[in-house]
Amino acid sequence: MAHVLLMNPNHNPATTMAMCQIAAVGLGPPPTPWTAPSGPDLITDPAALADAADLIASAALPLWPDGIIVSAFGDPGAARLAQRAPCPVIGIGAAAARQAAQAGQPFAVATTTPALAAPIDALMMAHAGNATYVGCFCADADPAALMSNQGALDAALLAQINRAYAAGAACVIIGGGPLGTAAERLRAASPVPLINPILSAARALRLLIESEHA
Repeated sequence: MAHVLLMNPNHNPATTMAMCQIAAVGLGPPPTPWTAPSGPDLITDPAALADAADLIASAALPLWPDGIIVSAFGDPGAARLAQRAPCPVIGIGAAAARQAAQAGQPFAVATTTPALAAPIDALMMAHAGNATYVGCFCADADPAALMSNQGALDAALLAQINRAYAAGAACVIIGGGPLGTAAERLRAASPVPLINPILSAARALRLLIESEHA
């Protein structure tokens, strides 16, 4: 049985456990949780994203797993961690973009962090392949306030999903590790298929590990 580590760059153990439950759907066995020992509960701006990247890249792991999921949508530190890790490292943002690109249809991101739109755009375009990236559609309310109110969060995300659909997106990525549970709640209400980046990363990592051990 493969040992997978899910690293949450947010300092919120409850969020980590929720993300592990989602990842288990794609992995089979649940991953081992890792929560940032310091920092904010929610990454909402480029400075926090950069700090999270340093934290992930330099994390002291007593035992290397068979694979690692970096479960923040900007993939902070994933590339740098991969340089020293003896196992695959997959960021949820890149994994979601690659899944959308494989479908070959226009795709977009719906999220709650407008201050991170630029790095999200860059990450999506880097992995879009020949698919059209329509853009990042962001709720304009305070991200922390939305996360504390499930009804408001779902309404805000659904509004951005509808905007993305109107702009031509054939599928929408829900852009955020902490938004994974919202992605599942909104599937039935969405006018287009939704991509949960945690599931994207879990499934991609499972295939990669299985191919390496075949």
